[in-house]
Amino acid sequence: MNPPHSKSTSSARIAAAVIASVSGLGQIAALWLRDLSGAAVGDALLGAIYLLIAIGLFGRSRLSLFLAAIVPAAAAISTAYRMPHPEDITMLRIALDLSIIVFSTLELWRTRHNATT
Repeated sequence: MNPPHSKSTSSARIAAAVIASVSGLGQIAALWLRDLSGAAVGDALLGAIYLLIAIGLFGRSRLSLFLAAIVPAAAAISTAYRMPHPEDITMLRIALDLSIIVFSTLELWRTRHNATT
């Protein structure tokens, strides 16, 4: 049980962290399913960034919440722009990005308006 003075981690933050972890691992694991090209390596690097963001989301820092809202948004916009007719796996990636954005933005909003000073 948590002491009364400690802040517990919310379910929205944990959900964003788990989804970012799954997305990051999936992007890295895709190296074994794709031809090795610059785009594949770039996606794997983005997956590593997602894993770093997920590690931060398992903590209590607000910076990780900002990054969890900004990086997936940029990745989703870039992916949607590059592929005018995306495949199913690309749509799943964009959906995961959007869910990370929603959960981290909700948690950022909650921490901002429920901050105790």
